Amino acid sequence: MTLRSWLFVPGDSERKLEKAESAGADALILDLEDAVAPERKATAREAVRGFLDARPRAGRRTQLWVRVNPLGDTALSDLAAIMGGAPNGIMIPKTEGPADLLRLSHHLEAFEAAGGLPDGSTGILPVATETPVGTLRLSAFAEARLPRLAAMTWGAEDLSTAIGAATNRDPEGGWAFTYRWARSALLLAAKATGALALDTLYADFRDAEGLRRDSKRAAAEGFDGRIAIHPAQVEVINAAFAPSPEAVEQARRVVAAFQAAPSAGAVSLDGRMLDIPHLKQARNILARHDAVLARQ
Repeated sequence: MTLRSWLFVPGDSERKLEKAESAGADALILDLEDAVAPERKATAREAVRGFLDARPRAGRRTQLWVRVNPLGDTALSDLAAIMGGAPNGIMIPKTEGPADLLRLSHHLEAFEAAGGLPDGSTGILPVATETPVGTLRLSAFAEARLPRLAAMTWGAEDLSTAIGAATNRDPEGGWAFTYRWARSALLLAAKATGALALDTLYADFRDAEGLRRDSKRAAAEGFDGRIAIHPAQVEVINAAFAPSPEAVEQARRVVAAFQAAPSAGAVSLDGRMLDIPHLKQARNILARHDAVLARQ
């Protein structure tokens, strides 16, 4: 699964919902949580359900996910309202470890059965670093069996509030150490489970160049995509998390070098010795390139 850009859309704004489809995102996150005022939750559930119903799952090119409210809040009411529309997955905020995902999975099993949906057809995307407990339990995902877990992401705002921090930034404007640590732990946890690792949002949606630089760094580190908060960010994110033409060409050359010496465990290319990890990396780049082309 190659999903690079995940665009948040307020669930109570039909205008923004309709506009979001033309942004080119790989996935939309129809938001019932932070983007919706408490008195608008019911309106948002109705609008999101209508949006899903109008776009049958079999014909979707853009995946449709729904961010519900936390499990201890109104998540069940959200699920009861929207699951009949067959979302591709559920984004769950403020999780505190694998047990929360297992609990959500049991709820999804029941809703899928009641709605005639295939068992296991609804993925899960946790925001896994919004509480101190959740952040400290990231390593537990490596041992958990969570077949619905499709992707994982992190966030700094709720975590800084939870720990009473005055800021989540260092004096140079980058993430402070606690948040760099949480981000790295999230990346490792996602890779340990085979889920997509999604970097957090880039707050200044007008700074396209800053987003491009930051996203390219994230992609180089191993992140698979990131959250977008404005349609203008989608194209930049999609480009940053797709292999460059130069990377694709080099990967093809690496694969060709090994094909020319099928019994060799290492080959020479441009004066460098390459071994099997280099071949695996090249194949991963080409697979990702093919997946991006298939989405276009």
